[in-house]
Amino acid sequence: MVTLLNELKDVKILLGKDQALAAISKTKSDVLAGSLKDCGRDGSCFINRMKFTTEEINAVSERLSTLYAPGNALDILVKKHLLPSGTYILYNELPAKEMLVKAWQQDAGAINRAIDIYAGGHKPNYPLIDSISFNTRDAVNRDNYRASYVSFLYNTANVVLVESQSSPAFYALPLTAALLSIEMNERNQAADYEPMEKGQNKAAYEQVRKTNWNNYKYSVILIPGAGPDEPAVALSAEGMLRCRLAANQYKQGLAPFLMPSGGCVHPYKTKFNEAIEMKKYLMETLGVPEHAIIIEPHARHTTTNMRNGVRLMFRYGMPMSKPGLTTTTRGQSTMIGSTLIDRCQKEINVVPYKNGNRLGETSIEFYPMIAALQLDWDEPMDP
Repeated sequence: MVTLLNELKDVKILLGKDQALAAISKTKSDVLAGSLKDCGRDGSCFINRMKFTTEEINAVSERLSTLYAPGNALDILVKKHLLPSGTYILYNELPAKEMLVKAWQQDAGAINRAIDIYAGGHKPNYPLIDSISFNTRDAVNRDNYRASYVSFLYNTANVVLVESQSSPAFYALPLTAALLSIEMNERNQAADYEPMEKGQNKAAYEQVRKTNWNNYKYSVILIPGAGPDEPAVALSAEGMLRCRLAANQYKQGLAPFLMPSGGCVHPYKTKFNEAIEMKKYLMETLGVPEHAIIIEPHARHTTTNMRNGVRLMFRYGMPMSKPGLTTTTRGQSTMIGSTLIDRCQKEINVVPYKNGNRLGETSIEFYPMIAALQLDWDEPMDP
């Protein structure tokens, strides 16, 4: 939603005129400027002053509620943008004003979460692959930040202060801090290859509109990625096996599309993208045409392989009433058909699919669920 606050002209005008929001922005800037003088060797001081406080989040919530009116710019934001997007679908049954506030509070939490992980060094959802890039803690007292890292935080706060001055928006400073922290950790991959329908997925996206779905039992064959153990290896042997299993089913005519799924995941900070490398293998080695391959290059776990796959099915106009098929190696397929739904609810707060029939040890049907569109606020790498 914060992106819309910045991009919709009428919303920017409405919020820009509000003196209470302007005061929040000025206070935020003044407080961070003060940190350069009085935080000293306290690293947490710099981090906390870049984040939204609970009081600020509540104050903005109150102002959005007050400024909202039926038919005005904020009402249009909800009804023509938030609701159709599905990205806040868990709040769809709320009145528009309450949905607006819930979306703001979720986004504010997401900004703070990114700062906590990629400036504060807090543990992310998947620490082995997504942790902060820096050695942040003092060697003697692990409760304290290293002196050199505190100096780094001072300089970070200074840059955030300078760069956020170009925008008077109440959210500008924490958002700048979050984006800078993600960038400095080389973790700005959440939008890699976007807009995919104009790039990596262009041929397949256009093919979707030509497809006679009655000719196929399944809409898509989803292939979860399997990252290699070695940094120099682009595609793991298990990833190759999964591609071969799925390509065989594609050539049998079970579905018109394959969807290799996975981001830059294993090993830590790898430069190889699982979906991209699987696409290359499918095309160059197995002879699958590009128009039959939809990449999903952002997932970081099997939970988000499923969720993100469903999102692309919806966004690209594939029939949501038609089952898809997941094809992978035996252990992962067993998990998808047994425990993964519970993990989805626990780890990403939605259930993006329901299981259908099992075709064998390596393939099981799935039915897409619209709840997959909901953003995951606590996952900066793949919300």
